[in-house]
Amino acid sequence: MRLGPILAATALAALTAGCNRSQPTATANPPAVATPALSEEEKHEALEHLPAPYKTADIANGEAKFALCQSCHTLASGGANMTGPNLYGIFGAKAGEGRDGFKFSDALKASGIVWTPEKMDAWIAKPQDLVPGSKMTFAGMKDAKDRTDLIAYLMVQTGYKPE
Repeated sequence: MRLGPILAATALAALTAGCNRSQPTATANPPAVATPALSEEEKHEALEHLPAPYKTADIANGEAKFALCQSCHTLASGGANMTGPNLYGIFGAKAGEGRDGFKFSDALKASGIVWTPEKMDAWIAKPQDLVPGSKMTFAGMKDAKDRTDLIAYLMVQTGYKPE
């Protein structure tokens, strides 16, 4: 007996199993507000207004690095919380608060952190070093340039307003 066709059929059935599930007609949360996609020109203009070193970051690399984050986080204004909270408006916000009811760890709530680019850099480098006991399971990003690029991308995409 050949396993290839059986495995392929099983995989296809598993992938399509959720297709016929009925969707609820009402939700407890309103639908996310779509944030208009920024053009390349708008991204680069926003980048110019960021503080150093972020104004010279490689935003395309930052977007590529965000691929590591997007399975848990959304960036759009009004976007859904997932395994991690939605990050729109994160800069200047107090860690462990808000985020449309996201359930933060006690350690993050007690940290007293306000999300600045510098704190975000330490967080992305190794979350457990910055806040031991956090629920964040990301092991960290070692390369400082990649972190700078990612933070610049987050600043541009999440409504960061320079002071």
